[in-house]
Amino acid sequence: MQPLEYCRRKAAESQSNFLAGFRFLPQPKQNAMTVLYAYCRELDDVADGCSDSRVALTTLHWWRADLEKVFSDGQTPEHPVCQALKTVARDFSLPHNELAEIINGMQMDLEQARYGRFEDLQLYCYRVAGVVGRLITRILGFSRPETLDYAGKMGLALQLTNIIRDVGEDARNGRIYLPAEELQRFNVPAQTILQGTPTPEFAELMAFQITRARQTYREAVALLPHEERKNQKAGLVMASIYFALLNEIERDGTGHVLQYKIAIPAPRKKRIALKTWLFGFNP
Repeated sequence: MQPLEYCRRKAAESQSNFLAGFRFLPQPKQNAMTVLYAYCRELDDVADGCSDSRVALTTLHWWRADLEKVFSDGQTPEHPVCQALKTVARDFSLPHNELAEIINGMQMDLEQARYGRFEDLQLYCYRVAGVVGRLITRILGFSRPETLDYAGKMGLALQLTNIIRDVGEDARNGRIYLPAEELQRFNVPAQTILQGTPTPEFAELMAFQITRARQTYREAVALLPHEERKNQKAGLVMASIYFALLNEIERDGTGHVLQYKIAIPAPRKKRIALKTWLFGFNP
């Protein structure tokens, strides 16, 4: 199997919102997005799919070594995703350090299951989502440095949305990404989340999380220079789908995130994507 075909199959296994906004792109950029997604998916599978953290850490170290080969002349990476990434990194000038930061974020998942303050959580979000936003921006093309600031902030908004959506699923895996400081402020014991028992206090906590995430989308869009919006349109499509997900969680009732994972149906994703492509994204 060719490396790009492997990445396409990896992407097809997941009905993620990530690739929904990129179907309008020229084929080379679509391919690059697919390879980037497959890379992130493989690393995420290491963090989430391995029951022995020592084995998972060893596997991440292997990925670091294979990533080195992506940026080394005369060396061929072992994994098909890294083989595909070697071409994409060269063609779109993707930095080694940003791709390595994603591995650092997955290592954080193996080493800690709680975050004390929002500032601590922001570092995690930067590593697993902010740098992904920056890499997407590089693939889409940009001319103003402020666009990378927009990308990092938008990555934070998307990851905060993921955290809100996945509260219950993460709790069942023994993880709580909501900062402990905020749990205490809203009088929500960790056990409430781990046991999946919503309370009025939990609803207030989640309303706060949604408000902050929504504001982060607005701050991100405000950072994007107007003349860059055409180039970054596909990223804004993805953001609009996640923003719709955030609104859906609020409509459904925030307590329900402890019981099940809310998703946007594929036909609605397509409608949101087309509307955003034609008229833009204004959170």
